[in-house]
Amino acid sequence: MIDYDKVLSKKIKQVKPSGIRKFFDIAGSMEGVISLGVGEPDFSTPWVIRKAAIQVLERKHIIYGPNKGLEPLRNAISSRISTKHGVDYDSSDEVIVTVGGSEAIDLAIRGLIDPGDEVLVVEPCFVCYAPLVELAGGVPVSVPTRIENNFKLTVDDFRYKVTERTKLIIIPFPNNPTGAIMTREDLEPVAEFLRNTDIMVLSDEIYSELTYGRKHCSIIELDGMRERTIYVNGFSKAYAMTGWRLGYVAAPEPIISQISKIHQYGIMCSPYISQNAAVEALTSCDKEIEKMADEYNIRRRYLVSEFNRLGLTCFNPEGAFYVFPCIKSTGLTSEEFCERLLYEEKVAVVPGNAFGDCGEGYIRISYAYSIKHLMEAIRRIEKFLKKLEDERNEN
Repeated sequence: MIDYDKVLSKKIKQVKPSGIRKFFDIAGSMEGVISLGVGEPDFSTPWVIRKAAIQVLERKHIIYGPNKGLEPLRNAISSRISTKHGVDYDSSDEVIVTVGGSEAIDLAIRGLIDPGDEVLVVEPCFVCYAPLVELAGGVPVSVPTRIENNFKLTVDDFRYKVTERTKLIIIPFPNNPTGAIMTREDLEPVAEFLRNTDIMVLSDEIYSELTYGRKHCSIIELDGMRERTIYVNGFSKAYAMTGWRLGYVAAPEPIISQISKIHQYGIMCSPYISQNAAVEALTSCDKEIEKMADEYNIRRRYLVSEFNRLGLTCFNPEGAFYVFPCIKSTGLTSEEFCERLLYEEKVAVVPGNAFGDCGEGYIRISYAYSIKHLMEAIRRIEKFLKKLEDERNEN
């Protein structure tokens, strides 16, 4: 018999599985569960995008593409960034198309990090950052944000965590799980501090098209930040294209030329059909994005109002499609709350500590689901809270 403990990578065994997937998998094995755990739009991919893919299929010539991505798509990405942010990237050597935003993040981290390098990870945040840093041999350094600052990043949050080993800071706004955003005024002090260092920025802006009341500002727009930023974005969230697996990186040529090698050997190229369809997404779907964002906004306001009514203080998100209510008043930990809610009332949400230790005492709920599902989930959550209150009164 093989002793798998001996043959498996020690590094891999030490990496924790995703806290999001844990609850999603449990929910998938149960009947009648309302799952609000995964950030996947409930909208269909816009027809013009699907039509473009169908046309490629009908040509019956589905091939490998260039390592960096199809030229028309890289041109469209460069044009989109220029239009949105007023920053130009040469599509030939400063843009690469990836298999989702997740690969883009992985490429950025592996392209910069040597063993022992430290990476500042702004939390709460998407679950992949710290594990990917560890897999690259780096050391993730948690930078908690606080509700008192509306979960925004301030210089005081990270200045004392910078050491001679600090190479990268990951800035994820609009934020998953909190829905917080960073305005230009918020970003300026951060940029001013970083300009006086050799620290690079990985700016994950996958939710940049989904903001409510304020236009998204990217850190690449600020003086001196384009040259030190790896800009990551993709198509999954704004265009309801999760299964199409398409993202991209825009960065200075020396960075793209190196991360392209990782992409070549690990992936080779992104899906040909998806890339052709994405050209249509970038050039024809602004109105579709607006419609989806308007619907998300209705759901956002409903959930914030309802959680506050139920006594679970809820931060008012200004981006993405998540709410992050505080459950500390229940006396349960985030894990306890989510497990009991799932098994007792069949509502699946994600514990806040899945997004970093500073997320303890919160839960994340995605509102990329119909208002009908959200209303039923609130009914069940209210019933669960009443049960908890009765238990406390009995004791």
